[in-house]
Amino acid sequence: MTEVVLGTAKTPGATRILMLGGGELGKEVTIAAQRLGVEVHVADRYENSPAMQVAHASYVFDMTDAQKLAEVVAEVQPDLIVPEVEAIAASALKQIQDETGITVIPTPDAVRITMDRQAIRDLAANQLGLPTSPFAFAGSLEELQAGAEKVGFPCFVKPTMSSSGHGQSYVESPAEVEAAWNFASEDARAHTGKVIVEGKVDFDYEITLLTVRSRDAVTDEIVTSYCDPIGHRQVSGDFVESWQPQPMSDTALARAQMIAHQVTTALGGCGIFGVELFVKGDDVIFSELSPRPHDTGMVTMATQRYSEFDLHARAILGLPVDTKADHAGACAVIKSPSEIDNPQFTGLAEAMSIPEIDVRLFGKAEAHQGRRLGVVLARGTDIENARKRATQASDAISVISGKEKP
Repeated sequence: MTEVVLGTAKTPGATRILMLGGGELGKEVTIAAQRLGVEVHVADRYENSPAMQVAHASYVFDMTDAQKLAEVVAEVQPDLIVPEVEAIAASALKQIQDETGITVIPTPDAVRITMDRQAIRDLAANQLGLPTSPFAFAGSLEELQAGAEKVGFPCFVKPTMSSSGHGQSYVESPAEVEAAWNFASEDARAHTGKVIVEGKVDFDYEITLLTVRSRDAVTDEIVTSYCDPIGHRQVSGDFVESWQPQPMSDTALARAQMIAHQVTTALGGCGIFGVELFVKGDDVIFSELSPRPHDTGMVTMATQRYSEFDLHARAILGLPVDTKADHAGACAVIKSPSEIDNPQFTGLAEAMSIPEIDVRLFGKAEAHQGRRLGVVLARGTDIENARKRATQASDAISVISGKEKP
């Protein structure tokens, strides 16, 4: 057994993490790591991001700038670099790890592959032979038109680098392809010059299978464990509701775990992975993967003794994990209805008077239309009861433009 030694924040022997990306997921990982005495530094492209508000130190810069990224790493001297977003200089991370010995979570290659839909789809479909939706990649409008004809209509067009539905279109006919190409080009998280077009999959439901790679406390070997499957509902590619556990057959669950094990083992490293899958009866189809906590997994803050953020912090620090769920629960989002300056929230008392409700407001200062500003968490006697409570509480909360205080 390898002894894990953790230092104390703000001391010469501190265990130090550099978080690349400071959104709501990074905020919760920051808090989980700080509970273990870890010193957390957060970088993001804008000031006062949610994680920056609770971090020990923060840095504002374009994380796709490889030179600036290397400079910040040299300044912080972290033990771990923990990416939380896709838009970073992934190619620089391998060089940083090779030259400094600083561990990139889960690995530099895993970050590079999963930030690019073309690379992760090549790994899953072509190298591992996993079942996926029909797909094609396109670097021009003409290639996209040909790809859409190949996979068939209706289909989805997405940038190869994006998240939360950015740049995604549902295309029902050839006449809509050009608009989808333009939208994907304009609204991507980062521009690669390519898009993916995916055929629509006939499925009963979709899940996120949170998959944790951690070191066994006895054997010191890396082992894989799974949280209970999380069901979720998306609108325009962005999740609006999730719940745990999603009922599924033993056969489908075994197949889901097999797919998750294959792809996360191929990526390597330690930490939590959000593996998205389509399920039709007993059949399971790979969709996407994030090498970090997943937005649909915020429900684990209501359902599990150790949330996905606790599990990620423990796994990357070499500590044991426990993925057991204790309650049925659900999560519903709080979104901004429009462009709002100085966002404030009403209806919180009404929402929190509903039994077994908790509210997490992220602290985002800018409220664009449809931007996720918080979530409602609910426990229930079963998932339907929990979903009803979460939706009722979310509907009670409104986002308004607040007056500035003198």
